[in-house]
Amino acid sequence: MTANPIETLLFDYSVLHQQLKQTIAGLTEDQLTWKAAPGVWSVTEVLSHLADHAIVVGFRIREIVSGSEAKLPGFKQDAWVASGRANEGAAGDILAFYEAYLTYNLLLLKRLAPEDWAKTGINFKDETVALRDVVWGFVKHVHNHIAQIERIASAYVVV
Repeated sequence: MTANPIETLLFDYSVLHQQLKQTIAGLTEDQLTWKAAPGVWSVTEVLSHLADHAIVVGFRIREIVSGSEAKLPGFKQDAWVASGRANEGAAGDILAFYEAYLTYNLLLLKRLAPEDWAKTGINFKDETVALRDVVWGFVKHVHNHIAQIERIASAYVVV
């Protein structure tokens, strides 16, 4: 279990959308949809993946809080990005959804009692995970993808 106090987790969660907006600020449409190679995600596809991931994690949060005994879902990220034709979406639209959905989840997280944060579920790897760790894992996941977006942007080449 992570040692981060709940207040720190809530703050870190609350600034994720702004961090993403800052990371892509100034990127052109071509930079947002550019792919370094076939099978490699563009910035827009990374953003779409983060929106998909937020949906899945939001479901996991609710399953844990409700005391459900169902296994927490995984998802096929590459298939979701490809089948959703993510690179044809607009980064602004994706970020608008992302902001709204994270805000909605944050409101739920702020209402939880301290004991709710210790509730657990079984993930798709058959590991027991606490709610606190699910939220911290989400924050770290977004930070990893922010670094990925920065790498994509710095590798951009005009074709």
